[in-house]
Amino acid sequence: METFGARLHRAVAERGPLCVGIDPHPGLLADWGLPDDVEGLERFSRTVVEAIGDRVAVVKPQSAFFERFGARGVGVLESTIRQLRNAGALVLLDVKRGDIGSTVRAYASAYLDPSSPLYVDAVTASPYLGVGSLAPMFELAAAHGGGVFVLALTSNPEGAAVQRAVAADGRTVAQTVIDEISQLNRGAEPLGSIGLVVGATIGETGHDLGAVNGPLLAPGLGAQGGTPAGLRAVFGAALPSVLPSYSREVLGAGPDQEALRAATERVLAECRAALTTA
Repeated sequence: METFGARLHRAVAERGPLCVGIDPHPGLLADWGLPDDVEGLERFSRTVVEAIGDRVAVVKPQSAFFERFGARGVGVLESTIRQLRNAGALVLLDVKRGDIGSTVRAYASAYLDPSSPLYVDAVTASPYLGVGSLAPMFELAAAHGGGVFVLALTSNPEGAAVQRAVAADGRTVAQTVIDEISQLNRGAEPLGSIGLVVGATIGETGHDLGAVNGPLLAPGLGAQGGTPAGLRAVFGAALPSVLPSYSREVLGAGPDQEALRAATERVLAECRAALTTA
């Protein structure tokens, strides 16, 4: 069975270092001239998949924007996941789940078990009940070739109070998360399957990402202020492991599919240049 890290490594080599989010929030639906209902949600998601699903290495639906419509919205999410798989994209579901015991195991089953209708290649997860609390998620990911992206250093202002707090051993909480994930990925080739989420807008942090040996998802590029050229300041020597992530910068070009493709090609070219020459 091929690991998620290996699939991601190949997808980036074939399609380029880019993740595009599907974030159908009310403002974007309105900008596209779509109603803020399930029909608008379905048309939005289908348009994005048809435009870029066969061009991007990773597509990241934001689960909350589907869940807000209840069962019918989750049905659209299930359909979107299937469409993305058929288009050859890896699907990273942005759910940021984090819990303990049987509950985190149930979350893992929902997203990382191939028998689930919500089965995806990888999910985002929160470690702030302790990295060890996510062990059932890591285990199921390993059993089925899935991946998990663990929040480490996020760009929201509230995150610093927890993530940059200093533990008794002198490391920040974020650095302890980074170090534990590094241990999980030790020896994996060509890339570990447990990644980290590090915001593209946070600048130089003083944290050591050099031993992670897993993918580093960098959200916040484009409309949120991050730039490909600024990635070196955040990631330093770990830059080759970065997976840049855009949402509004690309989605704002819709609903015209050619415009969505053009926006995707533009940001991909910028990311290639930054990750190659920085």
